[in-house]
Formats: sequence, structure tokens, C-alpha cells
Amino acid sequence: MESTSYLLRDENGKDYALFSGDTLFLGDVGRPDLAQKTGEITVEDLASHLYDSLREKIMPLADDVIVYPAHGAGSACGKNMMKETVDTLGNQKKVNYALRADMTRAEFIKEVTDGLLPPPNYFPENVKLNKEGYDDISEIIKRGTTAYLPTEFEVIANETNAIVLDVRHQDEFVQGHIPRSIFIGLDGSFAPWVGALIADIQQPILLVTPEGREKETITRLSRVGFDNTLGYLKGGFDAWKKASKEYDTISSIPTETFQNTFTEKLPVFDVRRENEFTSEHVLEAKNTPLDYLNNHLAEFPKDDTFYVHCAGGYRSVIAASILKSRGIHNLINVEGGFKAIKEMDIPVSDFICPTSL
Repeated sequence: MESTSYLLRDENGKDYALFSGDTLFLGDVGRPDLAQKTGEITVEDLASHLYDSLREKIMPLADDVIVYPAHGAGSACGKNMMKETVDTLGNQKKVNYALRADMTRAEFIKEVTDGLLPPPNYFPENVKLNKEGYDDISEIIKRGTTAYLPTEFEVIANETNAIVLDVRHQDEFVQGHIPRSIFIGLDGSFAPWVGALIADIQQPILLVTPEGREKETITRLSRVGFDNTLGYLKGGFDAWKKASKEYDTISSIPTETFQNTFTEKLPVFDVRRENEFTSEHVLEAKNTPLDYLNNHLAEFPKDDTFYVHCAGGYRSVIAASILKSRGIHNLINVEGGFKAIKEMDIPVSDFICPTSL
């Protein structure tokens, strides 16, 4: 099966906390499609086993048991996890759709399997790593914390075809970055987006980081199987500029400027997930989810200026960096994303509650 849960009891033998692994999340449950074997066990089989595990092992526990799941909001291991990281089992019985007391097995299987997006490409590679083993973390960190001066950094990037991964804040990346580098900010949903967008865990990576966060970046990459970090830019992006190296920027505007420019004929691309877009979006905008951006490259205008936004400004800069690395430069990022757009006088679709989709 896919997951193990551990029940912690206090010194008096009373059930105290549940470390629920990938079985029970806050607001969700584990996805049943990651361990299936063709011809042996199906998604529906695993969902049925999950139904039994929840109802026979977890739901009978007392309401005051504290739940500590293995993943939270932003992880691809579930569909719609809550942003909180800890909760009581009693509250989960009230708010988690999969723990409804009157839910039948058939209803559970249907609801848990409905709307599952394909797992990120790196998932099978991680399974292989877990089975076959991987490098010692101390060796990974030692290699990854090799500091390179700008010219060395540039040479190694060209010789190894390494991805230059810039993990600074999106506002810094917009103002200046190494040409063709990819932005995935350390202070957002960093590791899941690396896994979803880079996919090949053997891909050589060179880092541009905030000063002092090199080891943290390498460690977080390694947690999702990306162990081939070759080193980082000594002195960060400031050193690159001081060395008079070429750099690029992203055109970016506040929502007030976007409002003054907006017409329903304006090419607007929303890189949020499909369910976010369906729930509410700018009228006439196109949905090109960041997860599958490479599948939509032909949809972006070749010459005309177009606008890109997400929910809050993080994913749109990731998208912009990918598009620019593919030679698509005629874009403008809308700062603050849909959250800020909604505060403007810009027409949006009628709201549909995400839970009803």
C-alpha cells in the first residue's frame, strides 16, 4: 500500500496524536493513483483500501487526537489540502469531505478519484530513488555549496547544459536576472514547482540564491530527489552585474496600470490551475496552467504584447521566466495577480465555489 500512519500515545496509554502520512491530510486524503500496477491493482482498488483504512483505523479514534499529516497546501500528493499544518481529528470529521460519516464506498471512490490531475513527472523517479538508494546528503551539500565566480559560473553552465535556477524573491528576479535562468522562489511552493517543471531529477542545476541560503536550497531540492546541484553563484546576482555580465528583466505592471490598459480584446493569460480559473477569472482570459505551460507555448502571441497573471504574483513570474527562456519576450507580468485584479474595475466571471466543481 501507499502510506503508513503512526499513533502516538501518552504515558498513560491515551491516544494523543496521529502522524497520518499520506493517508489523511487536512481537508483531503491521499491520492490513490500513485502506486497502481497495471493488471494488478487499479486506482479504484487503492481508493477502496483507503476507504477501509480511514473508517476502520482512523475515524474510530477520539476527536481530540491531534493530526499531523505528511503534506500540506501546495503539495501534489492531494487535491485540495488546507493551509493549516495541524488539526484535531474531530474537526477533520466535520470539514473533510472524505470523512463524512454517511459516505458509501462507491461515493468515496468517485469523489476521491474525480478531478485528479496527472502526478508530476518526478514522482516515478522518486519512487525509483527510494527503492534503489541515493547519494549521502553530506556529499550532495558539499558538491552543491561549491561557489563559482561569475565567469566560472557562466562557463560551467554552458559546458554542462545546467539549468540556472534563481530562487530569490520574484520582485528581485523581475528587476534583473541571468538570461534564460528559471525563477522558482524559495519562499513559495518551491520544491513542488521544481518537481513539476524541471521533471528530470538528474538535470544539472546551478543556483542563484539569497546570501546565506545556499545550503537550505540544496537541501530542499534534495528532498524531492534533485541531487545534482553543481554549485552556486558567489556573491549572487549583484556579483553578476558587477562583472558587467549581460542580464535580462521582466516587464511588470501594477494592477492600476493593467486596469487603465484593459479591454476584453487584450490578450490575457491566466496561469493558475484549471479549478482556480473555472471558479473565477478575467473575462476572455485564456487558461494556460503553469503545470502544463510547455503544452501551451503555441498559444502565446509571437509578436503582439500579452499579459500574464496568477493568483498573487509568484507563479506568473515562474511562467514568465520559462517563456523568456523559450525565446518569448513579448509579455508583461501583472503584479499581485488575480487577488489584486479583483479589487480593480476589471470584468470577471461569476464566482463558482471551488467545492462545487
